[in-house]
Amino acid sequence: MGQLVDGKWHDIWYDTASTGGKFVRKSAAYRNWITPDGQPGPSGEGGFRAEAGRYHLYVSYACPWANRTLIFRTLKGLEDLITISVVHPDMLSDGWTFETDFPGTTGDTLMGHSFARDIYLAADPQTTGRVTVPILWDKERQTIVSNESSEIIRMFNSAFNGLTGNTDDYWPEEMRDEIEEVNARIYSNVNNGVYKSGFATSQAAYDAAVNDLFDTLDWLEERLGRNRYLMGERLTEADWRLLPTLLRFDLVYHLHFKCNRRRIIDYPNLWGYTRELYQIPGVAGTVHFDHIVRHYHYSHETINPHRIIPTNPVLDWDVPHDRGDRAASAA
Repeated sequence: MGQLVDGKWHDIWYDTASTGGKFVRKSAAYRNWITPDGQPGPSGEGGFRAEAGRYHLYVSYACPWANRTLIFRTLKGLEDLITISVVHPDMLSDGWTFETDFPGTTGDTLMGHSFARDIYLAADPQTTGRVTVPILWDKERQTIVSNESSEIIRMFNSAFNGLTGNTDDYWPEEMRDEIEEVNARIYSNVNNGVYKSGFATSQAAYDAAVNDLFDTLDWLEERLGRNRYLMGERLTEADWRLLPTLLRFDLVYHLHFKCNRRRIIDYPNLWGYTRELYQIPGVAGTVHFDHIVRHYHYSHETINPHRIIPTNPVLDWDVPHDRGDRAASAA
């Protein structure tokens, strides 16, 4: 794991010494928006018009943030409009690479680069920051539109509707305030909470993060005992933002990140909910468990210095979710 500093690559792990052992995630650097007409988006940035074939998405099948964007690309019927490249699951001293010796990797099908950092350097040769995925690239302007997954999925949710005819809306205006409240807690304590637990380098930082994590999983379990989905009977982006973390939890975060108070399969409502979302047409095709298990255990040398890939539980993702199970647990 490394970062670019003034356009030069440095193999540098996260600095937790200066934060009391806490893992602190940096904000995404590219926050532009694609809109139907190319006008400014919600935060003022714009000028990127929704057009078929104009954009390319760089992802890792292992990465939960990238998984969000792949799910929305599928749900919104954007596969033929937005091309993709898939990095190798091993993220070592050179960061994400475009090696192709692992099933499912593609290489850089757009520009033929060797490393994900080359995409950032193509946008700005003097760039400074972490080299993360997903990366949404504009083929016309030859630059990065966004590397912020939460904003990419909102672009995918609506910007291309006029081209696809798919008007499914996972960010309905009348529910946005409540969705934002749920998203904020889930992001801090679950999506990022597993990383704050796993990358902590002090007992106090770990204890705080893991307690917040399981307090929130308990809250979600109770909420899903009353609601079909996080916001009621309607699927929203809140569900799709949570799902990638749940899919990785028992296979990776439980052991590798020491999030081991309970597993997702120990929560009847969360486990049924996770299976149900996984079974929605197209979603399973965005989930590659071999990339997930390989990446985390092989890439994080500070956590797993011998790079031993563990034997993992066998989970049956195809068992139907029985609505009656959830009603009984809430009674």
